[in-house]
Amino acid sequence: MTKYIVLFMSMICLLNLETTAQKERKFIRKGNDLFDGNKYENSEVEYRKALDKKINSYEAGFNLGDALYKQKKYDEALKHYKALTLTEKNPQKLGHLYYNMGNTLLMNRKVDESINAYKQSLRYAPDSKETKYNLEYARRMKQKQEKQKKNQKNKDQQNKNNKDKNKKNKNKKDQEKKDQQNKEQKKKDQQNKDKNKQNSEDQKKQEGKQAQQNKISKQDAQRLLEALQNDEKKVQEKVQKARAKSKKAKRSKIKKDW
Repeated sequence: MTKYIVLFMSMICLLNLETTAQKERKFIRKGNDLFDGNKYENSEVEYRKALDKKINSYEAGFNLGDALYKQKKYDEALKHYKALTLTEKNPQKLGHLYYNMGNTLLMNRKVDESINAYKQSLRYAPDSKETKYNLEYARRMKQKQEKQKKNQKNKDQQNKNNKDKNKKNKNKKDQEKKDQQNKEQKKKDQQNKDKNKQNSEDQKKQEGKQAQQNKISKQDAQRLLEALQNDEKKVQEKVQKARAKSKKAKRSKIKKDW
């Protein structure tokens, strides 16, 4: 009795697995049809449904990565490819996975990582012409990037040198302008100083001349003093004569009264 029960349960499990596999295949086929019709977002939905039925489905996971790649969801696509490499043992499938990883990384501008992925793909599928071509393309892209980086570095250095040179020339011109302004200011200050000095000297000369004109020599002062004394003497003489005349007149008048 127990033997029949076990057999019955095994049959049920097989039926369930078969049903699950059928549903998985159904979603994958539908997803493939949508993918071929360039309806990548809709195909992504179907592949996810297939993974819900069989979480470790290589085909569903691989195709989901392709659908995400077509939508330029490179980081998410790379995540699904990497997850499959952790459990997959088939060399051919691993070659395809690393090839797709290389393409995804290259589109995401991760050139060095894409080169490593292509090399890994060739370890599992050494005869793949597509992988060899893409590897060479990635290497040339790297060389181009390095050349551009070098040219940009040289350009930046040249711009820096030109900037420093222009700054140096500007500082030189500014200094020359400042020196010229200082020179002109000094010249102007000297002219004002000379002018003030000349004015001062002219003033002193004028004052000296005026003082000279106002100055009386010793001889002139003596003559002037003598002249004043003579004038005073004459005045005194006139005064005395006038007094004498006045007295004489008074005496004469008295005599007549008598």
